[in-house]
Amino acid sequence: RLLWDSSLLLDNKKLLREFGPLFESVRSLRESGPLKNKIISFRDSDYQEKIVRLLNFTQRLKSLVGQEEIAQALRLLDLTQRLKSLVGQEEIAQALRCPVVVRFDPWKLAWYCHGDQVVAVAARDLSKAQEFAQTHKILRAYGSYEELARDPDIDVVYVGTIHPHHLQVSLLFMEHNKNILCEKPLAMNLREVNELLDGAWKSKVFLMEAVWTRFFPASLEISRLLSQNAVGKLKFFRAEFGVNLLGVSRSVKKDLGGGALLDIGIYCIQMALMVFDGERPESIQATGVLLDTGVDEAIVVTLRFSGQRLAVCTCTISAELPNEALIVGTSGTIKVPAHLWCPTSLIVSGVETQFPLPPPDLPLNFLNSTGMRYEAEEESRRMSHADSQLLAEIMDDARRQVGVIYDQDIAPAAALH
Repeated sequence: RLLWDSSLLLDNKKLLREFGPLFESVRSLRESGPLKNKIISFRDSDYQEKIVRLLNFTQRLKSLVGQEEIAQALRLLDLTQRLKSLVGQEEIAQALRCPVVVRFDPWKLAWYCHGDQVVAVAARDLSKAQEFAQTHKILRAYGSYEELARDPDIDVVYVGTIHPHHLQVSLLFMEHNKNILCEKPLAMNLREVNELLDGAWKSKVFLMEAVWTRFFPASLEISRLLSQNAVGKLKFFRAEFGVNLLGVSRSVKKDLGGGALLDIGIYCIQMALMVFDGERPESIQATGVLLDTGVDEAIVVTLRFSGQRLAVCTCTISAELPNEALIVGTSGTIKVPAHLWCPTSLIVSGVETQFPLPPPDLPLNFLNSTGMRYEAEEESRRMSHADSQLLAEIMDDARRQVGVIYDQDIAPAAALH
């Protein structure tokens, strides 16, 4: 069952022929009135996955738009490129008309790094917010997220709280119609991710999971190389991320959302999904060891994809690992040297290329943090809602297999005070 509404339609005879009964149902339903909350069904499994991928992409476009006259003038290059890869007919992509509406200009996110004014900062401790504001010459500092949410001058909010607070803090900002870039993981589990996506949809605000790695120039180059079969047919992916975080309370305490997988293993899993172009794995196998606090100290997750292809992701918060990734094809390899979560070089079949980052103006809290500008300049093409859902689903399954259960897996998170 697929739920559509009248603001998102694909109306083209060639597409109707390609996708058959689904689009015929859309056409008939449109003639009977708005499509909201009406059910469209199809049975042919041969094109079911193709349709779902198409819908995920058009839903992402819908989240970025809001004015019909703008949409009518847009030439949706990314959509046509995606359609060409989905249906294999260039004339279909060229003929496509997609009446979507632009509500929010995602490029407003560029205030994060490009000199536009950062209006305010908030923390639960006002003194910390004030200190941060003074260091970065920010005009306003708030001692609560509620105050920030009520500020009428705020267009976009970056949510960087600890993991268990992502849900309630983001919902608070949605209630005040703020667009949101939320630090990874988007939420503690798939149920919370879906709650956030529903909230963004109802509030008609932009929401993206801030998986900054995906937006680095090196990551863009990986996608380009794989799309051009530069290393032949993809066969295997391996990534490991390990650092000693046992002295960091938020990494080891269950009530703070600790654990290797949610904290750093997510970088390995998301890269595997990026390499395999968002494909859902056929199987997920996980094994690991837990700390006395009940969170995972180390975990290995093996994903099997179609065509006998594998991804092996290893992470630990108790030891240093090489922190590299390797992509293996039938005719070459792509190595991501340390540090895979913020890559600045690639070695493609033995040839290294550098991707230097802009220099920082102030001391950084984290390695290569000037690379955060890339996710601030982007919107959800590289990290879609569907990507966030699949990422959360895989991590939920892996945690279940090794026995990591958070309070949020049992009951909804309590509201913040």
